[in-house]
Amino acid sequence: MNFALTRFILHLGLSCEKPRNGKSYGFLLLNPKKRPFSSAAVPPAQKTGEELLVVVGGGAAGVYGAIRAKTVAPHLNVLVIEKGKLLSKVKISGGGRCNVTNGHYTENLILAEHYPRGHRELRGSFFSMHSPMDTMTWFSEHGVKLKTEDDGRVFPISDSSSSIIDCLLFEAKQKGVLIQTGKAVTSASRDVGGNFLLKAGKRTTNYMENLKADYLLIASGSSRQGYVLATQLGHSIVDPVPSLFTFKIEDARLAKLSGVTFPKVRVKLKLENVQTNIPQLTQVGPMLVTHWGLSGPAILRLSAWGARHLFSSDYKGDLLVDFIPDIKMEDVKSILMKQKHQFTKQKLLNACPLEFGIVKRFWKYLLDREGVDADILWASISNNSLIAIASLLKHCMFRVTGKGQFKDEFVTAGGVPLSEISLGTMESKIQPHLFFAGEVLNVDGVTGGFNFQGLS
Repeated sequence: MNFALTRFILHLGLSCEKPRNGKSYGFLLLNPKKRPFSSAAVPPAQKTGEELLVVVGGGAAGVYGAIRAKTVAPHLNVLVIEKGKLLSKVKISGGGRCNVTNGHYTENLILAEHYPRGHRELRGSFFSMHSPMDTMTWFSEHGVKLKTEDDGRVFPISDSSSSIIDCLLFEAKQKGVLIQTGKAVTSASRDVGGNFLLKAGKRTTNYMENLKADYLLIASGSSRQGYVLATQLGHSIVDPVPSLFTFKIEDARLAKLSGVTFPKVRVKLKLENVQTNIPQLTQVGPMLVTHWGLSGPAILRLSAWGARHLFSSDYKGDLLVDFIPDIKMEDVKSILMKQKHQFTKQKLLNACPLEFGIVKRFWKYLLDREGVDADILWASISNNSLIAIASLLKHCMFRVTGKGQFKDEFVTAGGVPLSEISLGTMESKIQPHLFFAGEVLNVDGVTGGFNFQGLS
């Protein structure tokens, strides 16, 4: 599935407060001072006395945050610490193609509505700082040619996430960002002078390294690591729950349709614990039948908006599907009646109305579900059966019994509340010189490139 789910922050700015050594980094756009790409155990700042920014997390948000920091503050030492593989989610995002943003939405208000958590906070001038167009321009100017597909998703022309990974790592190297992998930051505190005191170590050893940093950027994704560090520094955490997942449907006949796609359906989720009408619990878009249930953009968007409601409902509820949302019910009945009169001597199975645009396998599913013999002639079907089939096409009910397997490329709802962050700089309102970027924040987007665009 081509859904880019990696969080991506593109407007990290360091505090404009004057540092203790008299250098003010602010938002100055200066020529970067290049340093060799390194994984040295001790960052240069510890040796030279220059200020140090430690970035916890080597995903898209962390690596770009490091690049941005070196851009606005060329003499700042920047160290990225990643416990796993660098940019691992970028590699698998978008089905390995990496959907970097969505090029169809330029107005802030409309763009913000694609973020189930964050749509209220992002409605202002937030995206004016770095819009999808800015994202596309940045990659284009750094050698990655992009293309915009019909649905607005933007991919590298190479159709390979390696283009994005190579670009980010090359730029990090050019800027002199230091990177250490296989190491996790396990604790964070502050000393009387305001420095961040960090403990970091490898899983395979008991040795812990002590680091002192002037700035800290937590961009650790949805891992527990970032939540622990945030709480140690005084932040609260909105309990994380899965977002962007598929629905399990226990229907043996539906499972036989695995691989069947619908270019446009309307899906509506009904949950017992949700009494009020929530507009976002109705979505329109493509849908895919899998061997365990239903997936595709319409389902994933529905799961994102209903993430917390579904969690509290134990991922159980009723799903209403309109397979032909552009055709009114009365017109559906008329089409079926016309089919009955025009194809009297043909079997039902062999003469599905072309106006519905559905495949033969799904047509048989509808007939079987309604208990109609697919081998009878059109002349033999009763008008009541036609009305029942019309109802299935427009109001087909499925019982959701759970969510699909939680995969690494999917995101979570939850994390550090946006109310505790200054959205202009992504700096903590609680701790000066502490920044957050990415999925560690309580913000997430629907499918279509919005998660990679993230809080840019």
